[in-house]
Amino acid sequence: MNSSRLAGLQPQGAAVSLNPTTGEVVATFPFQNADELNRSLERSFNGYRKWAETPVSGRLSAIADIGRALRRDKDSLARMAAVEMGKPVTQARAEVEKCAVLCDWYAEHGGALLADEKTKIGEDAYVSYLPIGPILAVMPWNFPYWQVIRGAIPILLGGNAYVLKHAPNVMGCAYLLERLLAGVGLPDGVFTVINVTNDLVSQAIADARIAAVTVTGSVRAGSAIAAQAGAALKKSVLELGGSDPFIVLADADIDRAVEAATVGRFQNTGQICIAAKRIILEEPIARAFTERFVAAVGALKMGDPLDEATYLGPMARFDLRDELARQVEMTVEQGASVLAGGDKVPGVGNFYAPTILANVRPGMTAFEQETFGPVASLIVSRDAEHAIELANLSEFGLSGALWTEDKDKARQLARRVETGGMFINGYSASDPRVPIGGVKKSGYGRELSHFGVHEFMNAQTVWFDRA
Repeated sequence: MNSSRLAGLQPQGAAVSLNPTTGEVVATFPFQNADELNRSLERSFNGYRKWAETPVSGRLSAIADIGRALRRDKDSLARMAAVEMGKPVTQARAEVEKCAVLCDWYAEHGGALLADEKTKIGEDAYVSYLPIGPILAVMPWNFPYWQVIRGAIPILLGGNAYVLKHAPNVMGCAYLLERLLAGVGLPDGVFTVINVTNDLVSQAIADARIAAVTVTGSVRAGSAIAAQAGAALKKSVLELGGSDPFIVLADADIDRAVEAATVGRFQNTGQICIAAKRIILEEPIARAFTERFVAAVGALKMGDPLDEATYLGPMARFDLRDELARQVEMTVEQGASVLAGGDKVPGVGNFYAPTILANVRPGMTAFEQETFGPVASLIVSRDAEHAIELANLSEFGLSGALWTEDKDKARQLARRVETGGMFINGYSASDPRVPIGGVKKSGYGRELSHFGVHEFMNAQTVWFDRA
């Protein structure tokens, strides 16, 4: 690894870790060539064959050990995330702890998830869940540990191996995870990091040693990788973009809704797929909500992510800040108004002021596109029916929230929102006990819960005396 102050430099042949707070190049990581990739895939396949024969009890023990190691190294992992992508260090520690909690849950419940499943036929027929091989995971930078762990642990529990192609700007985080998992005694290659260019990702997808592919990222990346996986007759699971609706009806607890919307939109500096991006307010409470929301967002502290008091850090990538600024500018030109923020923060760091756009309507850029950063769009609906209509006017369908004191109405309305998840009187979140995934252009397949384990397993039917 090499370090320098060459801000913005993207050297040929290497992934670059660029500190978004200072603009400094933290480190460069040379890309692997085709021969090095081949050796990595061979290690992974050999490790898989050993791991698949490991008793379930041994896998559960290893997963519990991973959780303990994550807690042991929490501070160093959090610091790396703060430096590489600008995540506020308190939120980075919470991310690592969440990973550990996931390990705890699967270590406790994993045995039952892998047990043979009875059928309606009786004792003569059952379904066994068997591993299929190394799974290639193309992961994003916004949750450099959680995105990896939430997919890797169910995959490893099932007896598969995990091949991580992480985002180029968080390779320091990737290699910290690789060393941590190697330290708990997994067979060599069961968790493998590859650092390659897109053409070698395509080569890996086509390689016979890779059994399936999982992607979290943009629609463009997911579509391209899914097409390549399909051409190779390999399963893919995609968790892509989102423009989640956060619906507040007239009978909602406004103070609680404001608090949840503030966290749901601005944690991780707004760089979350399931963030509350489109806040849809029923007309009778729109003014009161807006006034309190503006005040709450204005109280958020922006600054150095290594400062314990910081809530909003810099955006992780300079190009994405430019894109967000373009989206806001276009939305304002289309008739929206700026209630807070609205531009880049001058200076060296990659900061964008927490922004609230009002009078956002269908057809505007911030309504139609995903805004991946600290920008909230306020949209007013005539009534609950109109709110559902607005929520569904999106090519995305990842998650959503609905605020109302009427639980029966909430259940009825939630079924009509075209998303993979709905959170009533809360903000969208991921948890090992329930599945996460989307519909429409937000992708397909599910992670977490038993769904995340079974997505990449051979559901083998065993039937005795079928004559």
